[in-house]
Amino acid sequence: MNSDLKYLKRALQLAAYGLGQVSPNPMVGCVLVHDETIIGEGWHQQYGGPHAEVQAVRDAIGRGNEHLLAGATAYVTLEPCSHYGKTPPCADLLVEKRLQRVVIGQGDPNPLVAGRGVARLRAAGIAVEEGLLEEEGAELNRRFFTFFGQKRPYVILKWAETADGYLAGEDGKPLPISGELSGVAVHRWRSEEDAILVGTTTARVDNPQLNVRRWAGRNPVRVVLDRRGSLPPSLHLFDGRQPTLVLGYQRSSALDKVPARYLDSTPHPIAYGRLEPGTHEHEIDQVLHQMYLRNIQSVLVEGGATILNAFLERGLWDEIRRCQSTQKRGGSIRAPLPQGTLRAHEQVQEDLWTYYRKSGA
Repeated sequence: MNSDLKYLKRALQLAAYGLGQVSPNPMVGCVLVHDETIIGEGWHQQYGGPHAEVQAVRDAIGRGNEHLLAGATAYVTLEPCSHYGKTPPCADLLVEKRLQRVVIGQGDPNPLVAGRGVARLRAAGIAVEEGLLEEEGAELNRRFFTFFGQKRPYVILKWAETADGYLAGEDGKPLPISGELSGVAVHRWRSEEDAILVGTTTARVDNPQLNVRRWAGRNPVRVVLDRRGSLPPSLHLFDGRQPTLVLGYQRSSALDKVPARYLDSTPHPIAYGRLEPGTHEHEIDQVLHQMYLRNIQSVLVEGGATILNAFLERGLWDEIRRCQSTQKRGGSIRAPLPQGTLRAHEQVQEDLWTYYRKSGA
């Protein structure tokens, strides 16, 4: 058992390399072991690319260890897939290579897998053990498990506030609050999530690009809550440089003025999701459902105050990342009060970052 934990921990380390690269797939790592020696290892590196098991088998072959696969043990952080998606089933590959045993961290909540991978392995005579390091695996893939378990994206609320607790200046205009390194960290976080969300006021006043400029990584889908369809087409949100989803009760006139090539083509379409007034569903519930329908598994909410407080009041959030400056500037818009459990804090130059998780999560 101790050696099982050792190799599965290594597989979890490998899986983490996929953060920001593999969604909507989960992060998965795989380690192949023969006679207490690692003969191959791999992780899911990019969405649409080979899965962890395939990478590990290729690694074993590249090391000249193909003859050792028969009778080896595979340590996989998540149940091997059993269906054809963008790649063939990984369970079939393990059967083909005649592995003797497979140790799995967790079952896959995706209905397309959900026990079928394990059943396929056992039907082929492979010994399967499940349920090791489940807490660590759930933490690593918390976005994936939230998406399938709660039918919504994983929600991270992020804001920066002055030492006296303000988000914006006296005139409502943006304040320079966080430092240089904090800005780099925020761009890294953007690259790790599927989407980034702002409200109408932030979109109009700040005219943000909501992209990844100070870190190497993919741009998130931009989501803007434009209730009355009032945002002008001149905003960066409508520049077609990355996908944008507009949510509102009235279709934005901006969508009619943006060049058609952005509306109808990939990879950077601009889409519209209608919110229904007068329904029993809360607005934030509808916002998250619109993202769920589009397979968006995580969202970084960057404001403003109205949007942040709406998520907090509804209790539909999972993490808070709050930056506090050392400078008192006064202002017109108060920062939200953090909730949940304080999990960690760190000093980044002069900024204090505090990290919270929803209680019970």
